[in-house]
Amino acid sequence: MKKFVLIVNAFKDKNLAQTHSLSSYIRTMGGSCRYLVSVDEQENICRVRAEDIPDDTECILVLGGDGTLIRAARDTVKCGVPLIGVNMGTLGYLCELETESVYEGLELLLHDAYVLEERMMICGFKDRACISRALNDIVIHRSGALSLVSLTVYVNGQYLHTFRGDGMIIATPTGSTGYNMSAGGPIVDPKAQLLLLTPINSHTLSQKSIVIDAHDEIVVELDGRHTKHDEAVEVSFDGDRGCRLAVGECIRIQKAQECAKIVKCSRISFLEILRKKMQSMH
Repeated sequence: MKKFVLIVNAFKDKNLAQTHSLSSYIRTMGGSCRYLVSVDEQENICRVRAEDIPDDTECILVLGGDGTLIRAARDTVKCGVPLIGVNMGTLGYLCELETESVYEGLELLLHDAYVLEERMMICGFKDRACISRALNDIVIHRSGALSLVSLTVYVNGQYLHTFRGDGMIIATPTGSTGYNMSAGGPIVDPKAQLLLLTPINSHTLSQKSIVIDAHDEIVVELDGRHTKHDEAVEVSFDGDRGCRLAVGECIRIQKAQECAKIVKCSRISFLEILRKKMQSMH
């Protein structure tokens, strides 16, 4: 790999100090790079598009944290360029490199000492139109008044269950360590091919996640709990707002045709990363 694009969270890389240092190092080593800012110092999100990535780019280096990497993977997936994350945040499951190991990692990339992992993504459709894709999760959650929402879930056209609570998380294996984990869902290997359905604060004594096949189609419909039928829920894609659902409306979720390509240049396994992160949380 010689040709890089840096996607930067400038709120975490103050004055773009790390960005300029890495750019200089890459050029010194015979490579080329340019940078794009995805989050500025006022935390305003500037979306990076697939068409912003030059055709000859071999690797996207993402400086920030898991959130910056997830957003970059989703927004650039159509260009098919692999990504590697540099963790400048606090808790990073997805970022391959830390600030103290980034130059060692770059040297490996420049000498083609890496492997690629393909991570499944999901997409959400409303009225047959694709709203967006997600690498981590699609979340249907209440908005406005603090009241329960009622969501009926169908899998491959068959009725599964009507969940009452704060909402529902549909997560990929990559997203299992995100909101899904916080809501009590299982942690799975990010290379797996499956989907996780995790209720949010379910109004029941037994809240359980459901694991289904990656190729299953999920439909979630908002049911009315009041005669006025003025309720609504928000649908978020990797934490970013996607659309609203009114009573009787539904969103269809399925595996995306595209996948995110994540660069790995260390021999540290997911289980080792998980163990270290769990230890750091105590």
